[in-house]
Amino acid sequence: MNGSIILLAVIAFLLLIIAYFQGKEVCFSGLKIGGKMFINILPLLVFAFIIAGLVQVLLPKEIISNWLSDRAGFRGILIACLAGTMTPGGPYVSFPIAFSLYKSGAGIGSVVTYVAAWKMWTISGIPFELAFLGPRLTIFLRVALFFFPPIAGIIAWKLSSWIKL
Repeated sequence: MNGSIILLAVIAFLLLIIAYFQGKEVCFSGLKIGGKMFINILPLLVFAFIIAGLVQVLLPKEIISNWLSDRAGFRGILIACLAGTMTPGGPYVSFPIAFSLYKSGAGIGSVVTYVAAWKMWTISGIPFELAFLGPRLTIFLRVALFFFPPIAGIIAWKLSSWIKL
């Protein structure tokens, strides 16, 4: 078990104890809500992990290494920008894919760029932005965020060559 799982387990256990002392109905209500969320998210998780696994076996490591490794340089960052922009869904989809790309030989700069582009440039967010923020604010938001994913990737790429973790 890694540290993140242990930390989440401790937090969940502490919250469960707090809820129990507020009343059994509070405790069971929280567990019921959590169970419903799990059932709703489970299909996303299953398909995201299938995609992540298939990325590792269908895309040869040589292709990932040639196009997304640190040796690919700025070309890898641009490709990662495009891939992050095109990835639909939430973190349940993008993070397993990012991890698979990294395990398959993608460089740190490309993986950081992919995640940043998914968060900031995702095409699937545009309808929500237009609906809630309107066209003017959506345009300003998109223009303001335009340079951040490649810059984040370049910074991570350079840092990874200077600092070995």
